[in-house]
Amino acid sequence: MSLIKFNKSGFPWSNNLVDLFDRDAIFDEDFFNLEESTPAMNVKEHENDFEIELASPGFEKKDFEITMKDDVLEVSAKKSKEEEEKDDDYTRKEFNYRSFRQSLQLPKTVDDSKDVKATYKNGILKLQLMKKEGAKRKAKRKIEVV
Repeated sequence: MSLIKFNKSGFPWSNNLVDLFDRDAIFDEDFFNLEESTPAMNVKEHENDFEIELASPGFEKKDFEITMKDDVLEVSAKKSKEEEEKDDDYTRKEFNYRSFRQSLQLPKTVDDSKDVKATYKNGILKLQLMKKEGAKRKAKRKIEVV
């Protein structure tokens, strides 16, 4: 069984605000695509574990929050940056805010009593979830035809 991504529910803004705009004239369809804000993800199933990779460049280890409850793994990250430069005649202020939240329904084969191992290197967050003893894949065996 593989991991299943939760469906996102609801639009981030109220419908009234969206109705004020002529969507086609101002924004292209990708602007309103909720999937754009979630990182690319790979899920690999090994004999003893699942490995999840999330492409999340620009974050630091401290920006991530990873929780697991009721067979749901939730990964989120927030990062904000604000710079202000004052001169005699002007003030320049820049800010940047990035975030994402990814929820995954875990299969029954994941051993939730074991710790999830998380590493972050070169913009890739890797999570390792151990399988239950009985759920480990059996070795492939060859059956001879007689």
